[in-house]
Amino acid sequence: MQRLKIVLTAFCILLLAAAPAIAAGDDHQSWSNTIFRIINIALFIGVIAFFWGKKIVGFFKGRSQGIAAEISSLEERKKAAEQSLADVERRIANLEQERQTIIADYTAQGEALKAAIIQEAEKAAVQITTQAKATAQNEIKAAVEAIRAEMADKVVEATEKLIAKKLSASEHTKLVDKYLTKVVLN
Repeated sequence: MQRLKIVLTAFCILLLAAAPAIAAGDDHQSWSNTIFRIINIALFIGVIAFFWGKKIVGFFKGRSQGIAAEISSLEERKKAAEQSLADVERRIANLEQERQTIIADYTAQGEALKAAIIQEAEKAAVQITTQAKATAQNEIKAAVEAIRAEMADKVVEATEKLIAKKLSASEHTKLVDKYLTKVVLN
């Protein structure tokens, strides 16, 4: 049925194409010659349709499907491009706001970093002050100990001088013997 429609359509096209030549009224050709030519072309088209009809139809169907797929792909790409364009336009519109947001974020980060640095510096100052106080206390203790040792040495020296003035040699010997016995006994 499909082939018949194709053949009839081709025949009608041939008749329409031959109509101007027939209407020209050329007397050299007869009607039988024109009909023979039409039949010849119809047979030629029929043979082509019979042997290559499926391939031709398949070619045109494949071509139409390819074109439809390409149009679909192009429409999808167009939608994606329109969406990308809308995104870019939205970003351009929000560019100032994004810039302000970024500046605010970096300012906040800078302030937080500044506060952290100041806090660290304050901790370090407290530690340094504490260490300086401890060092000063240790130095004071060492100085007091040195003064005590010096005072003890001076007291011993003064006492030796005083005892040397007041004690005679025999009293000195008695005193040494007395303390040696105490040390030995204990």
